Amino acid sequence: MARLTDEMKEIFKKSTVWPLATASKSGEPNVAPMKAVWLVDEETIWIADNYMKKTLANLMENPRAALYCWGAETGGCLEIKGDVAILTAGPDYEKMRADMRAKSEKFPAKSLIVISITDIFTCNPGPGAGDRL
Repeated sequence: MARLTDEMKEIFKKSTVWPLATASKSGEPNVAPMKAVWLVDEETIWIADNYMKKTLANLMENPRAALYCWGAETGGCLEIKGDVAILTAGPDYEKMRADMRAKSEKFPAKSLIVISITDIFTCNPGPGAGDRL
């Protein structure tokens, strides 16, 4: 299990869109931009499934994902990988659903994607690009 440091948390918090990469069981890749993303703690990320199709299908076949954190204002770049659980009931799911509904009733909040962080890599340019942190 990997943990985000305070510096990594700042990069995460300053990101505004998080590309989420998944792959089917046969290896067919998919990447989709995510906006409803929460850093729960240094080991856990939540993502609301409002409109996922290929992403959700991939996660059901292959419960691993990579999330990319970057933006001009972040001062850094991270690739976060992890194991995924898909929740459609329970207190965590209900909390996410309430948070989404507070933003707008139009969000269906179909499921909660929970990423348990396993690896963190830098994607900053230079000699250390791709290094595990």
